[in-house]
Amino acid sequence: VNASLLEGSHSLQPGDRIFAGHLTIDVCESPSKSGETRSVVRFVRQDTDSFRREATIVTNLNEVLGEGPQKSAQSALNTTRAIRALIRAGQELAGHRPLQQLFEVILELALSAVEAKRGVILITENGTLSERASRGDEFTISTAVRDRVIRDRAALLVKDALIDSALRKQDSIILQRIRSFMAVPLQTGDQVIGLLYVDNGTLFRPFSQEDLELLTVMANVAGVRIEHGRLLAVEQQEQLTQMEMGQASELQQNLLPSEAPEVAGYDIAGFNLPCRTVGGDYFDFLQYSDGRLGLFIADVCGKGMPAALLMSSLQARVEMLFETEPDAATAMTVLNRNIARRCPIGRFITAFYGVLNPERGVLDYANAGHNYPIVLRATGDIETVQGGGLVMGLFGTVSYEPHSLALNKGDLLVLYSDGVTEASPVAGGSQFGEAGLTAFLAAHQSYSCQDILSKLVRHVREWSGASVFADDFTIVLVRRE
Repeated sequence: VNASLLEGSHSLQPGDRIFAGHLTIDVCESPSKSGETRSVVRFVRQDTDSFRREATIVTNLNEVLGEGPQKSAQSALNTTRAIRALIRAGQELAGHRPLQQLFEVILELALSAVEAKRGVILITENGTLSERASRGDEFTISTAVRDRVIRDRAALLVKDALIDSALRKQDSIILQRIRSFMAVPLQTGDQVIGLLYVDNGTLFRPFSQEDLELLTVMANVAGVRIEHGRLLAVEQQEQLTQMEMGQASELQQNLLPSEAPEVAGYDIAGFNLPCRTVGGDYFDFLQYSDGRLGLFIADVCGKGMPAALLMSSLQARVEMLFETEPDAATAMTVLNRNIARRCPIGRFITAFYGVLNPERGVLDYANAGHNYPIVLRATGDIETVQGGGLVMGLFGTVSYEPHSLALNKGDLLVLYSDGVTEASPVAGGSQFGEAGLTAFLAAHQSYSCQDILSKLVRHVREWSGASVFADDFTIVLVRRE
């Protein structure tokens, strides 16, 4: 009982173990009461000496690998090279390594497992095989071998290349004195991501079928590990990109006004929502020292990071010019000349720049191909602010004409980008359009400009059925009280 010789009566307790010949009896705990939970795993008391019974075999990983001090010659012979190779592969591939380092480790494991002297790992990228790790040089692999491995997922062994009539004439076989080679697919499930090739010279033993089987299994394990490493690298890069894009978005939002300026007799508000993390729309309020207010809105061709970078460059130039060039048309002409020098081919910017004299209620402006602003008059009339020129960035010699607009009390000036009027339902159909915009504004003209913008964004989202707009959404409202 419990590894002690029973010489008399013994009161059994839960957890006791009785040994009688080849029979073992465990004394269990009493049945649990109704409603009690019992552990899935139960440990029973057992002396260490009981492990020495002849029915129990004890070993450890070092013993299996033939590295333990108690390893006998006979047991070492019974431990196959394949088992040792696979255990080592499991150990080496368990950790996290950079992808390129992983290729080197896999190749070293493969060469060691089959006792090969040379080898190369080729990975499929964009339809072609690219070398990722190699031991040796001047590898020549026939297209037939390549296609058979990649297309048919076949593992190939040539025991003696010098006997094969198609191979023994190849210069690489002769120069490298290649005797035997194997080529196996690196695959994950049914997908082949590359191949593993190893060879041996005439001074070494030829490969066997057991070598091929071992290399095939190792290549499958390696393929899974490589694909995992590739996905992990992609995930890490995506996380880094998202973090960088988040920082870029924060920086870009800081380039836009956080709030509208307070101008006596006017209600002013602006709103920008990029369709991606960063965008190409830009608006700004520029306060002149003489009390005038500059209104700038622009739309860079394109979306995402390229448009955002060009928008940042535009913002910096606008900040420098608005004080030195107080006239809207002159400022727009100088701005275009500066941008055209460095604007990438195929890129351009639409922009509207107006300078408001609050006391007079007059807006002097210039338009570079931007959407015509809209004025909702206090009388109920709706006007389109005409007059404009070519988009910026194409030709540096363009000059922009000055125009003027009078704002009376109660009039509402609307500056917007095409992301507002070109919004459309997710399922397709007509665009929101200028008609939809003016109808909404007319119906909500009694609200403050900030409330109008909030309601407009919510309305367009509900109308289009999209939580994210297809284009950058920017709008500026100025009402003379």
